[in-house]
Amino acid sequence: MLVLCWHVPDWCVMQGVQFTELYCSCIDLTSASENGTKKFWDFMRTHDSVSILIFNTSRQCFVVVKQFRPAVYMCELERHHPELFENQDKEGLSRVEDPLPAVVGVTYELCAGIVDKPDLSLEEIACEEILEECGYRVPVTNLRKITSYRSGVGVTGSRQTLFYAEVTDQMKTGEGGGHPEEGELIEVVEIPLEDSMKFAYDETFPKTMGVIFSFMWFQTNIAPKLPKK
Repeated sequence: MLVLCWHVPDWCVMQGVQFTELYCSCIDLTSASENGTKKFWDFMRTHDSVSILIFNTSRQCFVVVKQFRPAVYMCELERHHPELFENQDKEGLSRVEDPLPAVVGVTYELCAGIVDKPDLSLEEIACEEILEECGYRVPVTNLRKITSYRSGVGVTGSRQTLFYAEVTDQMKTGEGGGHPEEGELIEVVEIPLEDSMKFAYDETFPKTMGVIFSFMWFQTNIAPKLPKK
């Protein structure tokens, strides 16, 4: 039996339909069109973020992370047990007789992190995330900006900046894995270059769009310049 905890941590505040916490806040917005029709929107104000496509030139592989995402798990739970969500009954959700394995909430992602340190540049934050999550010490000068884009446009509208970094085995100074004390449980995964596009389109491996896009970008911009085997 799976027991889901609905305890609200001390740093969270529940106010009616609004939920405010450390990293995001929910806001209700009312707007009026030219013909006077009112529209109501709910959106979440969150931090911008950085993500990094990491390529290990020593092993010719991409370095990505794998972690459990509660939101993904809950979406899968609703897909398999829609009756539990029909009335948004927390009592019904608190105990599930036929729980899904935790693996359904695991996703493959690029190394990434939120922009919450105003004294650091985006590049410096990206380098910190590479070290914390994947264990590689990368100089800021080794980063190449790919582009930036909006993510979660229907809910958050935050901006994510994508970087590319090449690493070697000699640059690895730790195991990575993030900060367990902050709730991060991250597994570092290597995807061989020759298998990367097959992996990108294989739906049996849940992944973010950032993984797919960045692998395609690599094939267009970096792969043609690699030494021929």
